Amino acid sequence: MKIEFVGHAAEAGPKAAVGVFVHEPATLTGPAAALDAVSGGVLKRAIDGGRFTGGKGQTLDIVAPHNIDAARLLLIGAGPAGSPTAEAVELAAAQAYQAAKTSGAEVLLLKLAGASADLAASAAFGVRLAAYRFDRYRTTEKAEKKPSVKKLRLEVDDPKAATKAFKRLAGLADAVILARDLVSEPANILYPEEFARRVKALTSLGLEVEILGEKEMKKLGMGALLGVGQGSVRDSQLAIIQWKGAKDPAAPPVAFVGKGVCFDTGGISLKPADGMEEMITDMGGAAAVTGAMYALASRKARVNAVGILGLVENMPDANAQRPGDVVTTMSGQTIEVINTDAEGRLVLADAIWYCQDRFKPKFIIDLATLTGAIVVALGKDLGGLFSNNDELSDRLLAASKASGDALWRLPLPPQYESQIDSAVADMKNVGGRPGGSITAALFIQRFIKDTPWAHLDIAATAWKPNSKVATIPSGATGFGVRLLDRLVADHYED
Repeated sequence: MKIEFVGHAAEAGPKAAVGVFVHEPATLTGPAAALDAVSGGVLKRAIDGGRFTGGKGQTLDIVAPHNIDAARLLLIGAGPAGSPTAEAVELAAAQAYQAAKTSGAEVLLLKLAGASADLAASAAFGVRLAAYRFDRYRTTEKAEKKPSVKKLRLEVDDPKAATKAFKRLAGLADAVILARDLVSEPANILYPEEFARRVKALTSLGLEVEILGEKEMKKLGMGALLGVGQGSVRDSQLAIIQWKGAKDPAAPPVAFVGKGVCFDTGGISLKPADGMEEMITDMGGAAAVTGAMYALASRKARVNAVGILGLVENMPDANAQRPGDVVTTMSGQTIEVINTDAEGRLVLADAIWYCQDRFKPKFIIDLATLTGAIVVALGKDLGGLFSNNDELSDRLLAASKASGDALWRLPLPPQYESQIDSAVADMKNVGGRPGGSITAALFIQRFIKDTPWAHLDIAATAWKPNSKVATIPSGATGFGVRLLDRLVADHYED
């Protein structure tokens, strides 16, 4: 979608939808009042004749009168009057796009007189996210089912300032969209080697990328990660992404580790067939880390950062890992594999150990679509946060609130450790149904030395098949990209 910031009195045109924000209780002020005056009171009459109040998420679509050079007028509920926030403007603009996208209008013109350059940029960011659509494999879709809006124009006081303000957010939008694309790709297209190739292409941004294959990982002793992928004809990969933007390129980096199970059948512990197609999303953590590293590089963040992706495919081949197998991790600890569908924690065990052993980072945050139990515990709108460090947790929760990637912290009670004790190895990979997300996090914690660490279980939030959020079309969300970018920007740059 083409996005441009324009001055006042911008032309709309016969194929345009013109949007204005209206605050509760249906108060016409600023651009809305001006448009109402030009239209001869059409907006006020439409409000008086219906139930539109200006509440968040509300829209009112009006056929433009003859004296307005546009096809439609959109009233967008912006919530209570007062100082608008970036989040409120972002969501309202996204709602405007959702209201116009299949209306037949080709241009969406948002009138934002009086808004700051930063708020105007937030409006453009909201529309950019709302307009995301993964349609590369649709070949026979009818034109009337496709979005009609091709261009966004934002009428602002200072177009140059708004354009400049949007530059950083445009890079962040690209990063979120990259993560969404990765999650949306079918597994016959995006398997471990292909994921690694796409990551390698990001060197054009200034990122340094290394790819380790199975031979290199075997030498390192990554028996847990390799065990997950041994039933697949696709080779497992470990992708290492570095961004060196701090004043001292040798300073310890911040570190992000992503679970990248490109498809998860459950292995020998086979999943039920119903819904298994959604297991293309089991690399949502690796996608988020990739997007976050893209975001840091695109804005030349003044920080050293490393992203580690454990990329595997969990398949039930004759050579697949069996329940009852014992694997040896890079740390030297052994794991009894009770359930081959609890594979993500095996991948993270080796990837996390490699990360802290090689890079000695300031902290490690791992992201993983790890457990169904987190959906039971927190529902579908919150990611689970587990951590050994209160400062890191507090900063993540603050970044969560600011970015919209919602988290809720859960405990790591030591008395639950016994649930993952094994009779034949150092630990087993599942601890039973009670506290399933907690015991999974406790398992991962056994591969953390003294490094501050946080585990984000994003099983519920990486994929929303029936999204009700205007900035998130149904499907892949890109959850975690904005969160990590905000965390770094607020606390870890020079």
